Amino acid sequence: MEQIKAYLDQIADISQSDWEYFTSKLEPRFFSKKTIFLRQNEVENHISFIESGVVRLFIPKEDPSKEITFGFCFKDEFVSAYDSFLTQSPTAYQLQALSDTKMMSITYGDLQLVYKHTELGNLIGRLTAERLFLIKSKREQNLLHLSAEERYLNLFKERPELLKEVPLKYISSYIGVTSQALSRIRKRL
Repeated sequence: MEQIKAYLDQIADISQSDWEYFTSKLEPRFFSKKTIFLRQNEVENHISFIESGVVRLFIPKEDPSKEITFGFCFKDEFVSAYDSFLTQSPTAYQLQALSDTKMMSITYGDLQLVYKHTELGNLIGRLTAERLFLIKSKREQNLLHLSAEERYLNLFKERPELLKEVPLKYISSYIGVTSQALSRIRKRL
């Protein structure tokens, strides 16, 4: 609870009553390393704040080496299959804990109550949407405008924790190259 409070305090002043109402709706969840905790075609029912661990967002394929990793979330970040959460329709991708992951989660129904009864809920919803949009937009622009080597260097500069905590096969998928191509890029640098 301390981490999520510190995170939210950086953004806005939160009244004690809003904080108490919000936290009464949070539930702790823990996932062991490699656990897929949201599967393709399931409906996302949570927005979660990661207290520890790393989560991968990916599109599964029959051949696991062809999976498409398109996002990572780390400690002190919100995670959700947000499009599925908003529409309450099945997701086209999966969420996987890459390490033991502890999070505080709120359900769709409870978040609607928080929206209705507090100012905090609207703030969390807007900030989550903005953050996810900016990450998606930046990734799309990088894929369109930068070479694979430039995407790797940017990733190394902007998210050094990613390279320490995430297997290279997922990083190669994230920047849109094969594992062999990433290996060649790393040798050149």
